[in-house]
Amino acid sequence: MILGLGPRGDAERLEQIEATVQRMFVDDRHAFDLAMSALVGGAAPGTVGDDLRTTDGRVNEGEREVRRGLVVHASVRGDFDLPEILIYMSIVKDIERIGDYAKNLYDIAADGVVLDQGELMSEVLGLRTQISGMISEVAEVFQQRDGDRARALFRTGDALQDDFDHRVSELVTGRIGGPYTVAYALTYRYFKRIVAHLMNVLSSVVMPLDRLDYFDEDPEDREDGRLPPGVDG
Repeated sequence: MILGLGPRGDAERLEQIEATVQRMFVDDRHAFDLAMSALVGGAAPGTVGDDLRTTDGRVNEGEREVRRGLVVHASVRGDFDLPEILIYMSIVKDIERIGDYAKNLYDIAADGVVLDQGELMSEVLGLRTQISGMISEVAEVFQQRDGDRARALFRTGDALQDDFDHRVSELVTGRIGGPYTVAYALTYRYFKRIVAHLMNVLSSVVMPLDRLDYFDEDPEDREDGRLPPGVDG
């Protein structure tokens, strides 16, 4: 489903734009899984680094493809929907940033860290699975423009971000510790950024254009509140 653009525009071009967005999500999940395989899965960083960088390069090229496609669409059609084009322009940046944070997670492993010790090890393994699945779920929700599922995922995303902040505070203040305290704190921080950008994408499903792209802010810094209307109801 292509927002509000399809009936009035070049359907083939717009279908390609949507397909590129979905391909970016697939590559984001692959990049995240590669990074986590090195950080917690026992893979040697040297065996996944090239694949991760190539995958992230495809995400970056996907962003450029979407933007080029939208510019062409706007220039050759006189009946395009400007707000919907701006939505695509906004969300592809969030999708691209997920790949960047996957690289940040990989960089921790490339520094020689393997998070196979400490009291948080099991928790991080569970989060690895949860966030990987969440990337694909957000892609599906965006493709289907499913407002109900988007609102449910907002609840999950906000709860995760609160938990990540709590863990980082515990680690940096020394309330919990053990091996690789700094690495764990960075991991939780990068997890938070990935989830925040996923929530920005979800905001395009349920929010008007002028309220997009602020769910990467901490909840208390969002001028319109923690969640979209109807989430708490």
